[in-house]
Amino acid sequence: MESIRVTELGKTFRMKRKREGLTGSISALLRPEYVEKAAVEGVSFTVRQGEKLAFLGPNGAGKSTTIKMLTGILHPTSGHAEVLGLNPWKERMKLSHRIGSVFGQKSQLWYHLPPSDTFELMSRIYELRRSDYVRRRDELIERFDIGPHLHTAVRKLSLGERMRCEIAASLLHRPQVIFLDEPTIGLDVVVKQRIRELVNELNREEGTTLFLTSHDAGDVERLCDRAIVINGGRMIFDDRVELMKRRFLTHKTVQLVLHEEPGALLMPGVQEQERDGVKVTLSVDMGVTSIEAVLSHIMAEHRLVDVTVEDPPMEEIITKMYSAGVHEQEEEVG
Repeated sequence: MESIRVTELGKTFRMKRKREGLTGSISALLRPEYVEKAAVEGVSFTVRQGEKLAFLGPNGAGKSTTIKMLTGILHPTSGHAEVLGLNPWKERMKLSHRIGSVFGQKSQLWYHLPPSDTFELMSRIYELRRSDYVRRRDELIERFDIGPHLHTAVRKLSLGERMRCEIAASLLHRPQVIFLDEPTIGLDVVVKQRIRELVNELNREEGTTLFLTSHDAGDVERLCDRAIVINGGRMIFDDRVELMKRRFLTHKTVQLVLHEEPGALLMPGVQEQERDGVKVTLSVDMGVTSIEAVLSHIMAEHRLVDVTVEDPPMEEIITKMYSAGVHEQEEEVG
């Protein structure tokens, strides 16, 4: 069963053209020229019920525009979409009772009021029966461990505390689909991991469909099974996250702290990116060598104090996808 179906969806914005030499002139004010800018062009995909999808792309790729159309905030210029069998922009009120959304940079909690007040307000907006609301509220308070923060003004909460309350608020009405836009932005590692665990629990226990946008590779790897990548408003990749990682995550960053300052660390597939005394940052080409081989080689000659292994930013993976000509490959397949 499908939760989301998108067919040739497109959105074009009409923008005022800047004319050289006429900025601020009467002519420019009275006779402005406009150009059409395509934010989304002919995007098509489906999302199964209970699927965990990462919707990725660099800034300006069309991710937010697509989400706004799927939640009924924007009307498309062309194409069609259905979310839970409803047309988002024509049946927005009905759809809003069946979906949830969390935006990492935009709060739905009342800033000067405690989360408990927002919860009460949302129970009325969604017309929840009192007994159902209280049961669901208490369940979410326990699951997200937000009891100590429930009666504290939102402005006094830490970002991690606020985000847990944000997600809990979006789940009060038991949505079948939840849209998460950068849900872990600015959070520390411990809080990120806790939120990822909670979202995975929700998907596993309630079968909630997850539609995620994030620049954090950790979010994508730990939350999603499938990834769609768009750039310039067009889809360039749609497949399993594991396949995307194998094909395009070709190197990792290794940060080392050694007991003494080392000489040149020369190994096949390894490039030194940065050095500050005993601290060294390496880039390891996974197609040439493995992390285990690199660390074994270094430990044979040096004493390690600390080591950190990181994936490159998702933006970098997308850049590699372009350099590999994925756009042309996908057009040929389509």
